Amino acid sequence: MAERLRTCELCSNKIGQLHMLPKDPQVKTEWLKFIFGAVPEKHSSKLSVCTLHFDENDYTNFGQFHSGFAAKLHLKPDAVPSSRLSGCRPTVPTCLGTPTFKDAACQTDPPSLSTKGTQLSAKTLRGYRVKSREIQTPCAAATETTWEALTSTPIKSRPAKRPRLAVEEDDDELLDEGEDSSLVAEPHDSTYVPDQDTMSDLESSHISDTSHSHTDVKYIVSEKCLLEIFEKCPLCKTKSDVTPHRRGTFLTVQQKCGRCGYYREWSSQPVTGTCPTTNLQLSAAIYFTGTSFFQLNKVFKALNLRSIGYTTFRRHARTYLEPAIIHKWHQFQEEQWKDLSQHKVKLGGDMRADSPGHSAKYGSYSLMNLENNNIIDVQLVQSNEVGGSCNMEKEGLRRSLELLDSKGVAVDYIVTDRHPQIQKYLRDRDVQHFYDVWHFEKGLSKKLDKLSKDKECELLKKWRRSIGNHAYWAATSSSTGPEKLAKWTSILNHIQNRHTHDDPTFPKCLHPALPQKRSKKWFKPGSKALCKVEKLLLSKRVLTDVQKLSSDYQTSTLEAFHSVLLRFTPKNVVFPFIGMLCRLYLAALHFNENARRCQAKTSSGRLKFKMSFPKAKKGAASVKPVKTAPTYNYIFELMELLFKEVVLNPQPFQDEMRAINVPSFLSAQYVHPTMDDAVAAYKSRFRVEA
Repeated sequence: MAERLRTCELCSNKIGQLHMLPKDPQVKTEWLKFIFGAVPEKHSSKLSVCTLHFDENDYTNFGQFHSGFAAKLHLKPDAVPSSRLSGCRPTVPTCLGTPTFKDAACQTDPPSLSTKGTQLSAKTLRGYRVKSREIQTPCAAATETTWEALTSTPIKSRPAKRPRLAVEEDDDELLDEGEDSSLVAEPHDSTYVPDQDTMSDLESSHISDTSHSHTDVKYIVSEKCLLEIFEKCPLCKTKSDVTPHRRGTFLTVQQKCGRCGYYREWSSQPVTGTCPTTNLQLSAAIYFTGTSFFQLNKVFKALNLRSIGYTTFRRHARTYLEPAIIHKWHQFQEEQWKDLSQHKVKLGGDMRADSPGHSAKYGSYSLMNLENNNIIDVQLVQSNEVGGSCNMEKEGLRRSLELLDSKGVAVDYIVTDRHPQIQKYLRDRDVQHFYDVWHFEKGLSKKLDKLSKDKECELLKKWRRSIGNHAYWAATSSSTGPEKLAKWTSILNHIQNRHTHDDPTFPKCLHPALPQKRSKKWFKPGSKALCKVEKLLLSKRVLTDVQKLSSDYQTSTLEAFHSVLLRFTPKNVVFPFIGMLCRLYLAALHFNENARRCQAKTSSGRLKFKMSFPKAKKGAASVKPVKTAPTYNYIFELMELLFKEVVLNPQPFQDEMRAINVPSFLSAQYVHPTMDDAVAAYKSRFRVEA
């Protein structure tokens, strides 16, 4: 109960979130100086200051909180209150007095006193001289002709009733009727500025003070409950004529009283130019989070919740969202180049195709800084640019390395798989090249599994896992190529129970003496099984590859990034080139923000683990550490960039996007028939001739 009675020491606010005095003596002193002007000799240990006296930079999760990803604001350890409201610590609390902001919903000055039934101030009910801030015209003095001139929808006299929402045709509905998508009106107003009105929202005893309309809290409101507000005239209490209009998530309601002439128009969200703010924000939320528009649209339809159409979503993407993503990624890269140009970098590279085999349309080559697991470059290659999907990986690596050269970044070495084209290309460029151990072990294991099915080599099944582990040990415990080779070849003596070797680089096995009661497990010298195993393990390519295995870093984290790509660019969905590129950038931003998360702990301080049983291990358990929850600060940063810069002046951001070379469609090299010719030539193979 004591927690509920605490109030802000500066303004007596007891509704918003309160912050108590910090424990750090130095920061605590700064707080007391700000509150009292000087450090008092005696003060309460339970002094509290509300959120109104702090800036956004004083919080560690301000962006996540206003984006809905956090329930509470968390102060930085060194944060000090700095915003002193006018008349702080007055007799009458300022925070609970008459608000000075405008209502973002109806764009009018708030009343000094209002009722839930009419949503109007007491002063409004005293007279008939009421004017709407939307039209700046006295309501009672306006004639019927005046109303029709000032509103886009004619006011008609009809029996008062509560109608269903009159829905304006959305873009997709027009297309369903056969309209051309190019004829749909598009709000390309370059002067689009989201409203700067401030709105206080009360939720669970917390007031969120937002300065931008895109950070306002949103609610799902039932149509029936909403129109109850406009059912009766607030002046004469008779039923009013109500005309709702919808555009995506945007709703306007026009209320007209046929008896006294009272009129008002209410809007559900701010509108500047011709673009409702929440419509654009919904498109941004779908795109920036990597969500499928069609899947979310199914949820909206199941909930009977009104939303925007796909054509509107794509228009927002082309005009605002994709330029913002590309600019954000280039901004991140420029910051990386400054740090990477100071020293040689250790890189990991690999390609991910949008479909298996040799039929891929896109190949995305990712380059990772192995020292901090940051994705520093992503190159998207379309197969018709390089004459086939088999050449996409080399082209992606070439573009990435040329970009690094142009930015003055020197490469120490690069770790990749054993792709033959990559080997030759890096050898020609004189770049030190190492192989990932997992790729080497995976290829060797397939050959060992095939050989173990031979009746003469059944003993190999018992050594299959040990040989794989030996490959990792030989690579990670060695610093030079000859040392890796000496340790690798020692496995052939070891499986014969011989633990001394002729190579002086590695003359003896490092394990302790083994018991002699294991005669059935060892390979017999000179046996056919041993000859076949020796031929496989000591083949020319295997010995060459072993010397180039990476000792320090592997590309397992890069494979984890490819798993993240599946969420942003699933392989069963076809994307246009720019759309695919933007989703790759979003995946990289998400991965870079969350790649270095620490391991989670229980309330008692124990590290968390999870256990699974993967199919590849054939019943054996796999234990993995549980990481802390991911963060999504990049989404909030993109929202800020979108509403504070891109929508104000989209032209430079669009020019930056147009500078990207977009290849032609795969079918552009062929002659396309007309629709009439294609329909005339259509013939079903299942059609039965009469």
